[in-house]
Amino acid sequence: MSILTAHNVGQSFGAFDLFQGISVSVPADGKVALVGPNGIGKTTLLLILAGLSAPSRGEVQRARGTRLAYLPQEAARAFAGQENTIYDEMLSVFEELRREEALLREMEAQMASGEFGDDLFERYSRVQERFELSGGYDYDLLIRQVLQGLGFGEESWQLPLSHLSGGQKTRVLLARLLLERPDLLILDEPTNHLDVEAIEWLESALKNWDGAVLLVSHDRYFLDRVVDSIWEMSRQGIEVYRGNYSSYVQQREERWDRRGQEFDAFKSRMEKELDYIRRNIAGQRTQMAKGKLKRITRELKAVQVGGLQAVQGKQWSQITNEMEISGDDWGVADAAAAISGLHPPVGRPPRLNLNLKSDQRSGNIVLRTVDLKIGFPGTPLFVADDIELHRLECAALIGPNGAGKTTFLRTILGEIEPLAGEVQPGASLKVGYFAQAHSQLNLENTVLGELLNRQNMNVGEARGYLAKYLFRGEDVFRRVGSLSGGERGRLALALLALEGANFLLLDEPTNHLDIPAQEVLQAVLERFDGTILLVSHDRYLVNRLATQIWWLRDGRLEVFSGSYQAYMGMQEGGGGEGPAEPTQPQAAQADGSRAAVEEARSLSKNELRRLREALKELEEQIGQAEYELEQLGRALQEVAATPAEAERFDKIQSLSLEYAAAEKQLETLVKQWEKLAHEQMVAG
Repeated sequence: MSILTAHNVGQSFGAFDLFQGISVSVPADGKVALVGPNGIGKTTLLLILAGLSAPSRGEVQRARGTRLAYLPQEAARAFAGQENTIYDEMLSVFEELRREEALLREMEAQMASGEFGDDLFERYSRVQERFELSGGYDYDLLIRQVLQGLGFGEESWQLPLSHLSGGQKTRVLLARLLLERPDLLILDEPTNHLDVEAIEWLESALKNWDGAVLLVSHDRYFLDRVVDSIWEMSRQGIEVYRGNYSSYVQQREERWDRRGQEFDAFKSRMEKELDYIRRNIAGQRTQMAKGKLKRITRELKAVQVGGLQAVQGKQWSQITNEMEISGDDWGVADAAAAISGLHPPVGRPPRLNLNLKSDQRSGNIVLRTVDLKIGFPGTPLFVADDIELHRLECAALIGPNGAGKTTFLRTILGEIEPLAGEVQPGASLKVGYFAQAHSQLNLENTVLGELLNRQNMNVGEARGYLAKYLFRGEDVFRRVGSLSGGERGRLALALLALEGANFLLLDEPTNHLDIPAQEVLQAVLERFDGTILLVSHDRYLVNRLATQIWWLRDGRLEVFSGSYQAYMGMQEGGGGEGPAEPTQPQAAQADGSRAAVEEARSLSKNELRRLREALKELEEQIGQAEYELEQLGRALQEVAATPAEAERFDKIQSLSLEYAAAEKQLETLVKQWEKLAHEQMVAG
């Protein structure tokens, strides 16, 4: 049974149609996510479905007696003029219960004073039963669970609402709505102001929610764990997919491929039919050719009106009843023009043409730290387990806001000295840094000017490059300071792609990106041929990329070798407060792109010792080979500047042969090292 139904809903602003023709329904126990690119109208549609805004056309119907609650993205004005404390606001949800509780206390006092009577006992019994069935003995516990789950410690419960920030007010409103337990909960970006622990608590609460949920969120991991249906919104309307986010991605790809194949088959059939008609329209089979022309005319007209999906699998009588198709006859030229004018089905949206490729190969050990202590003089932030990050790995640094994640990145970059210990960068590193605040951007420059300041290229080439990142036309002349957070993120990524870095430090790279842009960035990072250190609250991205988890909390950075899913599985399995040293190699990532691990095999202590010694010796040989290669490269540059032509040619030829041999030797050593390192890793 549906608790809410929308039929042919559309919203226009003047001559601009934001969306139209939307027909959807929410089951009474459904968990539905609305997804789509920024600006497509998701929030507007939520407001219409919540009854807070009227559509330009169509209608929305709710089941009789349905209680509905709506959480906006920002609720800074939600408690305007109220002086309640946080806890008092939660208590107000249970006002009726508290009146009954007061009535029970009053009757208990009467009985304690010696007043007895059947009427009093009967009334007390009736009120107590109603109070218990309504959760009267549990509401205080519920308030505590919800407030603590959403990150409000008990010390904050007496804060007046007027003293809270906009983000805190949004969390308070979410807490209140959860306590009200409406039949349909509509949430617009509910995870925006929550840390990871609060998001995980909300996931659990919504999974166990008795009623229906309709939400918008850019948190793909959250969608994977909460919803059972996806509404994908585009300019063409809404398409419904069953299952969670990962299931939706798979189904969507299959649907796009299938529709492309159906279109190609339809167009090919039309072209073959037209070829037959042309060859026979004036011959002995003219009647058959005319009949075919009439049939393909009807099909082409139907596709022009309703698209290919509107005619597939339907009888002509059904199509005629559903669609208005003109009855005028077409000639061969008309049919040919209609076939050549067929447009492929709208499918994959415009994508960022993002490509991150390193200019040179780094050494195999990219980063190593020893006895590291991070912070500022007089203000230590945390101590870290010893770290060793290898080429092609991805480490995900996770922790609460303010714990020191960005300070750690700045320490690795050499901008801040560690309080103690050492940071040891690897050989041949070229570091690319993406700051979450996009502090490297000059807000006064135009988009085009910012690119030209970083890269020497002509204006036409620069505009073509920016177009790959969806900065087209007049967009390139906009001031950087006027861009939205997502647009600044796109510009920062465009500049990062020019650097040719082989070690990426990414600080919240998916902030402000809509889901399509997040998917593109994920695909690009999965193909990146270097090493990544990722700071992100995007657990879906972390789960797909990370081969090491660096968990930062309670003043300590702890290192776990394995994927995010493996780490969470260890925690749920009773692994304790922090990551334990793994005794088995972790399972490979689902796509196998960055963390493919063979089945573990056991080695003796002596074998492990010999393996470590061989690895150390190879590392020394690789270091020496890299140094020799660097020296040969410099020698080649010096010889190239020699004025004498004959002498220069002979020397370059000789050095080139030496360089090629050294490069091949280095490659052989690295392959040997990688093979032994892999054996050591899988052996635990």
